[in-house]
Amino acid sequence: MNWITNYVRPKINTLWQKRETPENLWVKCPDCSQMIFHRELSEARQVCPYCAHHMRISPAERFEGLFDKGAYKIIDAPETITDPLSFKDEKKYADRLKDARKKTGRMDAILIGKGEITGVKAVAAASDFSFMAGSMGVAVGDAILRGAQTAIDENAPFIMFSAAGGARMQEGILSLMQMPRTTIAVQMLREAKLPYISVFTHPTTGGVTASYAMLGDVQISEPNALICFAGPRVIEQTIREKLPEGFQRAEYLLEHGMLDMVLDRRKMPAEIGKLLRLLLKLPPHAPALPSTAEMAAHATETPAK
Repeated sequence: MNWITNYVRPKINTLWQKRETPENLWVKCPDCSQMIFHRELSEARQVCPYCAHHMRISPAERFEGLFDKGAYKIIDAPETITDPLSFKDEKKYADRLKDARKKTGRMDAILIGKGEITGVKAVAAASDFSFMAGSMGVAVGDAILRGAQTAIDENAPFIMFSAAGGARMQEGILSLMQMPRTTIAVQMLREAKLPYISVFTHPTTGGVTASYAMLGDVQISEPNALICFAGPRVIEQTIREKLPEGFQRAEYLLEHGMLDMVLDRRKMPAEIGKLLRLLLKLPPHAPALPSTAEMAAHATETPAK
């Protein structure tokens, strides 16, 4: 046996061998370019700890952070016709839907859930931008109507988290019809005297902005979210004028009275809970006191001074 070949050389090769690092351990912030440990970013609810840039999250992640203890029940949306116009551009609409459903694990671009926020029963809806840019078609309109009706049946407020590129072009006039339909859903809530809170996330544009998103009793936005009907480049090309920097961003709209507040995602559950209690004329939320067993365990763990 040659001990140099069989023992020494493998040891040397091991020392110089490049160690592979899993790609999902770190995330690069698209705003400040800092590398963030995946677990740290997850604990911060996908908000960069260096520049507070809000990254996109799924509706399920949003609900887990919104409802008390992350507990909520999904409200099933009504079944709708898959491809009402048999639309085809570079690809069949039916195939686009199939790809989006496979990618997201969701039937369409919205999720409806109900639970409690600081002890207040509430119904919430969240757009999924990863599903065809969160575009609004018949299925989304039906889901919002179902959510509003559920809120009325449960005598609960309704919170809408918007993120969309507008109406879904593959459904033509049917997608535009969802603008008045979702407006009716908001009116149903008003007639039932139930609060409707609209939360803008990046980006909220087109027919979504021009319908249910702008009709909240309270208008909230995440920081630096793009909120508009037409994009800045389209407007500049149309009117041939240079527009103010960031004029369609959340902070500019807050300054000019179109929003009530701009909130960090991590503070939203507590602030929305306060708003709900204020609008429903409920007493302030009192956090649950630790149990006797928890207090005893804490006293045991704390060293005596």
